[in-house]
Amino acid sequence: MKRYATGFTLIEIAIVLVIIGLLLGGVLKGQELITGARVRNLISQQDGIKAAFFGFQDRYRALPGDYAAASTNINCGATPCVVGNGNGRIEAGTGGAIHEEILAWNHMTAAGFLNGSYTMTSGTTAPASNNNPVNPYSVYLTIVYDAAYGTGTPPSKHNLKTGSQVPVEIIAEVDRKIDDGQPYTGGFQFSTYVPLPSFTPPVANPNGCITAGGTWDINGGSTNCGGVSLF
Repeated sequence: MKRYATGFTLIEIAIVLVIIGLLLGGVLKGQELITGARVRNLISQQDGIKAAFFGFQDRYRALPGDYAAASTNINCGATPCVVGNGNGRIEAGTGGAIHEEILAWNHMTAAGFLNGSYTMTSGTTAPASNNNPVNPYSVYLTIVYDAAYGTGTPPSKHNLKTGSQVPVEIIAEVDRKIDDGQPYTGGFQFSTYVPLPSFTPPVANPNGCITAGGTWDINGGSTNCGGVSLF
């Protein structure tokens, strides 16, 4: 009695390969869509805050957080608005001064330029959920006058920090879409940061986000990067 070998035909193998290809393509496309949505979300958040900042500046001829006449011209509710020192800089509370980088959110929301309601008392020294918004990765945003961006040694400027915990591929794509794609040049640059929600960045530390050649380290795969939009 003859026995015949059994197995897959070429047509069956081809069908299986096509199915595997479609499944892999669907997974990759899905990941691409997720990445794209995260990039758009981060850009939209940055654009909305920048629009609020410039809108506030245009109306009051002063900077949010630094506005010395806020208690007179802005309604902050039951108690008058905390005021800044009016020196033209949103400063991070050195020498016992008001933390204007936190107060800025109170001024912009109370004046109707940002959605939400962020409050602040004169004794506030740290960001919290009631006084400071967060990025899509739950790390506090910061709007401040400092030099904690790029290489860590540029001239001080007003800037909006995305906050840390942003994957390097996301922050790099944001840079490519809105600026020059380079972490140390242009209007959007690498941000020095700390790994926990904080408003006080340390000295420059690429920490896996930047290559030795000064480009975004996509292959490194860091999940703890950040950027700044310069004003």
